[in-house]
Amino acid sequence: MKHKLAVSLGVLLLASPALAEVRISGFASIVGGKVIDGTGVDEFDLPPTFLADYPLVGAYEEEISFEPDSLFGLQFSADLLDGLSATAQLVSRGANDFDVDFEWAYISYEVNDNWTVQGGKKRLPLYYYSDFFDVGYAYPWVRPPADNYTWQIFNYTGLSALYNYLIGDWTMSGQLYYGSEDDEPNKLLSEFFFGEATREIWKDIGGLVVQLNYDWLDIRLTHMQYTNERYIGGEQQTWDGSTERKGKFYGLSVNVEYESWMLLTEINRLDLSGTDLDTYMVTFGYRFGDFLPYASYSDFDDGEGGEVHNTTSVGVRWDFHPSAAFKVQYDEVKDNGGPGLKVAGDSESFSFGVDLVF
Repeated sequence: MKHKLAVSLGVLLLASPALAEVRISGFASIVGGKVIDGTGVDEFDLPPTFLADYPLVGAYEEEISFEPDSLFGLQFSADLLDGLSATAQLVSRGANDFDVDFEWAYISYEVNDNWTVQGGKKRLPLYYYSDFFDVGYAYPWVRPPADNYTWQIFNYTGLSALYNYLIGDWTMSGQLYYGSEDDEPNKLLSEFFFGEATREIWKDIGGLVVQLNYDWLDIRLTHMQYTNERYIGGEQQTWDGSTERKGKFYGLSVNVEYESWMLLTEINRLDLSGTDLDTYMVTFGYRFGDFLPYASYSDFDDGEGGEVHNTTSVGVRWDFHPSAAFKVQYDEVKDNGGPGLKVAGDSESFSFGVDLVF
């Protein structure tokens, strides 16, 4: 059904040249990798594993694989004139056996030079790299640090308002959004954490993003609230006797790209019914012509005896082509989770690949 919808929308957009200017763009990542050494998790009967992509369960084991991080995406944008446009994005992922799914499908209307309203399905703008998480060419690593990008829900359906202002030498942009997501079965919770079909519901998602940019400095602040419901194996979960719990997310990112130096930082907190889940990451890099070597550290910590893990990474990005980059990366994961709360155990892994846009 998803394939039929994808083809139908593509044909619809491409079959109306007299009514709309249709632009097609795309991106792809071909990435291979393997675990060099790892402990796995005995209590879950899990072999040595590196969970590189939490939301999509992109996991490497000891045999080299090209599926966990490889993907191919196409975006169709139809300009319907007078400020109205329609966009659809289709993505095929190795982690999903290369099935094709709609990631984005929304319409936009430019109210004026400063405001645009949108409605439909979009990526949830939770983290700094959420909007372009799939476009590997847009960032230095093979993939954004996994400890920092651990959310279960990454899309939402609803309304958003994007804004953009000039304040002196600064640019201020961001968005207000509201929507919901009902994901069944949720891939991360069903296939990795609970081992049975899990329905994850986020209701009344409401958020605000503010981004300030000044030449070499970029600052992003974000806040989001939502109401969570969950069904595991058809049974509704309760927390302290309630079938719902509230989540409040706070995030700050400060990025510096000054001359050849690069510093990327992000710190987040999710307050989930009084429990704090804290994540952060920091990356240093220095560009030598077309080469960008970097070192990175990321961390997830929800308290003593809880889920606690961190990743140290080193790698090099080589921009060998105006639209393509080759990357190689080494990751060392330390999983210090408490009883029953380890994720994938300790691991050392190696990955490499090409990201491109067209």
